[in-house]
Amino acid sequence: MKALIESYNLAVGYTQKRGQSTLIHQNINVQLQQGEFACLLGPNGAGKSTLIKTLSGFIPRLSGEIKVNGKPLHTYNRKELARHISVVLTEKLMISNMTVFDLVALGRTPFTGFFGTLSLHDKALVKEAIHDVGLANFENRQLMCMSDGERQKAMVAKALVQDAPLIILDEPTAFLDLPSRIEMVQLLKRLARQKNKGILLSTHDLDLALQLADKIWLLAQGRDLETGVPEDLVLADGFRRFFEREGIIFDNDSGTFKVEKEQLKTIRLVGKGIEYKWVNRALNRTGYKTTVDEGDYPQVEIYPNNNREYVLKFPNGIPQKLRTIEDLLEQIKRDN
Repeated sequence: MKALIESYNLAVGYTQKRGQSTLIHQNINVQLQQGEFACLLGPNGAGKSTLIKTLSGFIPRLSGEIKVNGKPLHTYNRKELARHISVVLTEKLMISNMTVFDLVALGRTPFTGFFGTLSLHDKALVKEAIHDVGLANFENRQLMCMSDGERQKAMVAKALVQDAPLIILDEPTAFLDLPSRIEMVQLLKRLARQKNKGILLSTHDLDLALQLADKIWLLAQGRDLETGVPEDLVLADGFRRFFEREGIIFDNDSGTFKVEKEQLKTIRLVGKGIEYKWVNRALNRTGYKTTVDEGDYPQVEIYPNNNREYVLKFPNGIPQKLRTIEDLLEQIKRDN
């Protein structure tokens, strides 16, 4: 595979008005290839946007080197760079009296000459990009009449029609609800594969990144950037090092964060199936530790039949049949 962008001992930060530089990160050595979908993850204030803007050429590097298609980034002029990198930044799109077609057509600017006149070929590419992001019936829709998710899809179409091999997005899901975030990340993953694009996005959606990213870049203050496939980073405790805080732990088994809670009592849990999983989760959430061992503590038996019964047994007590997890939790609370 071909490396679309790569950095060597890169240092990023920003320069103040008096020419003084503030270093945020250094020793950044990363690479993004054609057809690869990568997610940049890190806590707030980690410097993700600074890195994104540096790799995109919006702000200068402090030291080190960035190469785009094997050529130093700083040697490109703006028009040349636009043929190699498409960028979607975080800002929420608020444009009145503009249609989806008008917005996406702006992505053809590097190819349309001084007057920006669209050829028949340009128009066909615009329509194709709109279709590729799932907005086939939205060409003439006003942007102000669309949802945040639909507008963000239009921004992706604009980046796509720019025909650059590399697309960089800075938190494109920041303003979206959960279903729209999932849909957006799935879309970007599909475009990377189907269009053979290199796609890099910064995001806080760790769970989606673990499921869909080919590579993950981990960034945090005071740490060198780490990169690798999600599974290697989990096994190397990368997510624990970068994200764990007091009272919040990353569970390598499930690939999710868990909140440490004071354990009230131990309860024996007997059963199987999806009901077992969610009863176990409910008990843990309310502060109970579950076990499969017998002992002098309450026992919950789960019968995943059509009636869905939860049987609560205390030592030397009469079994109690309950129909919902809420009823089960209430009964345990009363009996304790």
